[in-house]
Amino acid sequence: MAKAIRQINKAIPNSLEEQNQAVADIVKELAENREAVLAAIGVLKGLNDLTILEAANSLLEQRTEVAAIAIGQINQPAVHNIIKSAMGLFGFLSAMNPNELETMLQGVSHGIKRLSKTGHQGEKQSLWKMRKRLRSPEIRAAMTTMVDFMEGMGEVFLENNKKH
Repeated sequence: MAKAIRQINKAIPNSLEEQNQAVADIVKELAENREAVLAAIGVLKGLNDLTILEAANSLLEQRTEVAAIAIGQINQPAVHNIIKSAMGLFGFLSAMNPNELETMLQGVSHGIKRLSKTGHQGEKQSLWKMRKRLRSPEIRAAMTTMVDFMEGMGEVFLENNKKH
């Protein structure tokens, strides 16, 4: 009959055995991921050649001073205005119908192209020719659009004046 086990001895490795096992695990991972390790070493070598690693190390050493300067720059009123303007711009863009925005931007782009052609050619137009051009459907569409735009902008200006 077998003898009952009354005491369990747990094998506790010493620090040298733990280090040897850790080194063996690292070497095994390096061997399994050879290409990735070599690519990472190449990237690090390139960064070191450009002294980017040295600059990053210096930033880390002086991180409290760098953070103080960065916070000082962020707390300037101009930066607050930029952030508010960016938020307003994103709000404006999110409120617009993408198809309408695309049409408007294409029209602006095409108009700028035509403007640059006219500017380079330097052709002067008589008042009579300008009056004739005002009858074209393209000019009338653009003029109607601009008048609607100005009317809408004026409505908002008047509303804001009433609030303030």
